[in-house]
Amino acid sequence: MNNITLIGMPGSGKSTIGVLLAKSLGFGFIDTDLVIQQQQGVLLQQVLDRVGTEAFLDLEADAIAGVVCDRCVIAPGGSVVCREKGIRHLKDISTVVYLDIPCGVLEQRIQNMGSRGIAFQPGETLADVYRYRAPLYRRYADLIVDGDQRSLEASLSAVLQALIGV
Repeated sequence: MNNITLIGMPGSGKSTIGVLLAKSLGFGFIDTDLVIQQQQGVLLQQVLDRVGTEAFLDLEADAIAGVVCDRCVIAPGGSVVCREKGIRHLKDISTVVYLDIPCGVLEQRIQNMGSRGIAFQPGETLADVYRYRAPLYRRYADLIVDGDQRSLEASLSAVLQALIGV
């Protein structure tokens, strides 16, 4: 497989580290949240507000299942693991790396949960979303990397080290 997919919670650094990883490897970069925004013609939060969480998850899975690429780093939305269709496609076309970040760190990083385009049910907290998704990230990951490093460079290095071992 010539592609790498970074999965993890919102705020785990998938897009930021993904761009750095793509540059380091000479790969392309695909942020599937941006793909959805382009397809829908509005911001991700507007899509969620318009169609609701469940329909959004289906739409996201369809968009991800349509990704065709070679030598790319792919950063899907954190909810990719909520629908089998999308995550199975990514596993078929890439090595899946889970950026594991403690929930407390994510809570410090994410101050705009209601406007950031995060798929969650009304009344759910970030901790609720984390408890549901963390086991799914682990299930689908080919590699698990401690994403709570002291710097972006250290996080990138941890991902590269894990990939070297593949």
